[in-house]
Amino acid sequence: MALNISTELGVIRLRLRPDAAPETASYISRAAAAGAYDGTSFYRSDFVIQCGLHGSGKPNPLGVDLKVNETALHQRVSNARGTAAVAHWDVPDCGNTEFFINLGANSHLDAAYGGYCVFACVEDDASFAVVDQIAEAVKQRSKVAIQSITVS
Repeated sequence: MALNISTELGVIRLRLRPDAAPETASYISRAAAAGAYDGTSFYRSDFVIQCGLHGSGKPNPLGVDLKVNETALHQRVSNARGTAAVAHWDVPDCGNTEFFINLGANSHLDAAYGGYCVFACVEDDASFAVVDQIAEAVKQRSKVAIQSITVS
């Protein structure tokens, strides 16, 4: 299964990793299928690009936060370039619809604050090109619109 993130700069295709994070992959997929990300944006670009409901005024359609940080539970996948992980506050079991795509090797995120759970990875070169375009555009204008995220 994959997430198809349609943005104003192109499409990012993320291959879900239920082998590494089954609950997290399911949670993000259900949020996407419920339209959570439609009309939101990528709003952060430093060592990651991040998106989610932050600043959108939209409620979480699932109604609950992700209660489990699967970083150490299953096949662990490092926060390498092109991996997607759930963002969370300093405590690890408070993730929700916020997630980021790593722009480089960020192995320090594997353990920081309980670790950031990788649930997907960028699938192809065309998607990597869009990720890099978004990273530059967010730095220049503060956000890049997401039209939708679909599950296929």
